[in-house]
Amino acid sequence: MGVRKKQMAERLKAEKKQLAFAKLNNCPTSPRKMRLVADLVRGVEVEKALAILRFNPKESSRKLEKLLLSALANWQAKNEEASVEDAGLFVKEIRVDGGTMLKRLRPAPQGRAHRIRKRSNHVTLVLGSNNNIES
Repeated sequence: MGVRKKQMAERLKAEKKQLAFAKLNNCPTSPRKMRLVADLVRGVEVEKALAILRFNPKESSRKLEKLLLSALANWQAKNEEASVEDAGLFVKEIRVDGGTMLKRLRPAPQGRAHRIRKRSNHVTLVLGSNNNIES
């Protein structure tokens, strides 16, 4: 392996250590409703994001708060020697994708039936660090 390739590999490894992510799959909320809450915390520091989610009345905010705490725990597991306060963690990326749909039938007038789509979503949350932590 060349010297340049080794340096790139080390740099990528150091960058990966700064990131932590968590996923929430098949959450039974429509993606549109979840995105409304996800947009509030995108790019925000972790402490501020937790405060926003804790005091938001929407049901989606409870699930995102739990997901954010999970991502925070994942970051702490990766960086045991570093403290969360010094790292300057923020929500680097939060993505809400559509999940599977449960299709149900609702009776309609004149013998017809309307299809009800019960939507679900997948949320991916990535935490990034502002400060470079040397280990």
